[in-house]
Amino acid sequence: MEINSSPHGLVGEAYRPPKIGSKGAVVANHTMAAQAGMQILHQDGNAVDAAIAVAFALGPAEPQGSSIGGDGFVMVHIPENRSVEVANGTGAAPLAATAEKYPNGIPLTGILGTSVPGIVDALLSAHERYGTLPLSRCLEPAIELCENGVPVSEFQSRMAALNPVLRSVSTSGPVFAPNGNWLKPGEMRRNPDLAQTYRLIAEQGRDAFYEGDIAREISRYSEENDGLLTYEDLKRHKVEWQAPVAVNYRGRTVYEAPPNTSGHILLQELAMFERFDPEQYGYMTPESIHLMVEAKKLAFADREAYLADPNFVDVPIEGMLNREYLAERAALIDIERSADDVLEGDPWAYMDRSPDGSKKHRRGGRLHAAGNDTTHFCVVDQWGNAVGELQSIQTMFGSCVIAGSTGILMNNRMTYWHLDPDHIDYLNPGQRVRHTMNPVMVFSKPVEEGGRLELVCGTPGADTQVQTNFQVVTGIFDYGLSVAEAIDGPRWTHVQAGMSSAEPRPTSDFLQIEDRTGAQVIDAVRQKGHLIESTGNWGGAGSEGAIQVDLQNGTLFAASDPRREGDALVW
Repeated sequence: MEINSSPHGLVGEAYRPPKIGSKGAVVANHTMAAQAGMQILHQDGNAVDAAIAVAFALGPAEPQGSSIGGDGFVMVHIPENRSVEVANGTGAAPLAATAEKYPNGIPLTGILGTSVPGIVDALLSAHERYGTLPLSRCLEPAIELCENGVPVSEFQSRMAALNPVLRSVSTSGPVFAPNGNWLKPGEMRRNPDLAQTYRLIAEQGRDAFYEGDIAREISRYSEENDGLLTYEDLKRHKVEWQAPVAVNYRGRTVYEAPPNTSGHILLQELAMFERFDPEQYGYMTPESIHLMVEAKKLAFADREAYLADPNFVDVPIEGMLNREYLAERAALIDIERSADDVLEGDPWAYMDRSPDGSKKHRRGGRLHAAGNDTTHFCVVDQWGNAVGELQSIQTMFGSCVIAGSTGILMNNRMTYWHLDPDHIDYLNPGQRVRHTMNPVMVFSKPVEEGGRLELVCGTPGADTQVQTNFQVVTGIFDYGLSVAEAIDGPRWTHVQAGMSSAEPRPTSDFLQIEDRTGAQVIDAVRQKGHLIESTGNWGGAGSEGAIQVDLQNGTLFAASDPRREGDALVW
């Protein structure tokens, strides 16, 4: 496909050039949050210190996407240790949460849809392990934003007005609609209660949030407003440090967060697409789009059948990432025709053990499968340390309620649970729901063998995340795009019947493609049997952010997605 290159495009489209630096880079979905991270880098903080600053700054700066009342995954790379680790900051369903408590479904708004917020423990655990600056200094930029305020953008003003609970609830109204009036673009949004909460965390650490005054106030608000979240739920939460999962992709090693997240989908997609020659099929051609969509369908079918919290469900992750198994799955792809009925495979056949009988599991068989928000940011410092993080409160503005006097906007993550007892991810008290957040790092070879970081990237977007990351990773490493071109270029997103993570779950398949892909290409994709839905020129899902490392010179190329309000800063 021939694309009319825009001013900064070299191979594909780029509307802004990648930012180029040598000592550090921060990419986040809000400029002021990215500035908070860069401020810490300039104080000789490392990537973990800067990540703390960004993560907490996003609360006041980008409340539609994240809050410390939510959850997430923190992927950390320390070159000196030859390591990649993941701090799993996802919280469990309250102990009182059962399907019977939701006879009319799990509500999108209100504290009844809130699960245990886990991101604070993950962030502070990462800082305790690898941070170099005092926690109080890392939180200073975020506290300043809470007190002095953040100018409301046109997008934030418009999105807030679509969520009336933000204004009607007594705790949220003063922040989002002072005096009963929605904040207009350019007006300042302040949250002094959140500043005080941040100060308590800076002084007392994670115990303030999970066992101290903050925990008591969250639980009081929940119990007085018919929520299920209790002090005991908060007290029993504990971060889990995990090894990542990985595949070799055309000689490089791609790392993802392990279950309970859906990161394995990206790895399966890549391993299946590796069976095809990118030079033969080309960038954003009808053939390459079709092949990638078909690989996506197969990976999602496996996710729907097998993925849940591995502490409760035996997930055959080794089988799902087995190269022979993925070759078997890739062989199902018809280069000429879209598959109408995609079923899961049997990864247990490629495992060297049988399912654990003490846990729920699926073995073989056939499962016929019948809007949200998050934020992503990444940091690389002058020593080569890197952090990739996804944090979320689920849908835009989460539950839309602030917990009492804490200033904390709470999540509505419970809406990810399935209420069908036959589903692998059926609601179980004390269990973590499966997630879509997936931080990505790409290395020259396995990190324990001295592999060097080449790319850290990610995006919000629920089930679209692994699809956008798929396009960005292949765009850079298969087609030679810069990070800006890979992010700015035309984007597709496939919706699979019955396989959405959140209600309502679509009952038909369709493929969304940005019009910039070109009418001729889109028509050729349609001829392969795909039901096409236009998203306009810039309506594609996600808000990708990425930092690429030039291994020869050590320089950093950073880019953010023009589809949202993100920013890329370098030093």
